[in-house]
Amino acid sequence: MEIYTKRLVLRPLSPNDLQTTHEYASDKETCKYMVFLPNKTIDETAEFLQAVERNWNAEKPLSYEFAICADGRHIGAISIALESESVGEFGWILNCAYQGRGYCTEAAKALVRFAKATLKLDKLVAHCDTRNVASYRVMEKLGMRRICESRREYFDERGIASKYEYAMDL
Repeated sequence: MEIYTKRLVLRPLSPNDLQTTHEYASDKETCKYMVFLPNKTIDETAEFLQAVERNWNAEKPLSYEFAICADGRHIGAISIALESESVGEFGWILNCAYQGRGYCTEAAKALVRFAKATLKLDKLVAHCDTRNVASYRVMEKLGMRRICESRREYFDERGIASKYEYAMDL
């Protein structure tokens, strides 16, 4: 399954993406607002990609993790995790070398269409650290509305932070 936009190809993330995934998943700057990242070893990244592949191969996947590809290069990932039959949670990460070019917004708009047309979802939600301005701006460009602010716990020296929750009806 592939989704095409003007500049991007979204395709299932797989173990074949190990090096390019680890490039951004282990980068502290790229991952500074990601709860379960950065990965410390390439083995952590490999385990994640194996789980992603198992999920894609499941009869009824619980999430849809797409590689974001620009000009034939894997530059990030975007996903929808199913919270229920009608609600999905959005998430994305982009290699910091490619940020600020509108790629995330373009990929997210395509995934909104996928969520509505293919997954038949009624609602999408997303969360981000309140300091992650770029991420919540993507949410706002999609037409998502901020619902609340609450606590987020990182599992390393970053400790506790505030997070925003956004949502949109499809």
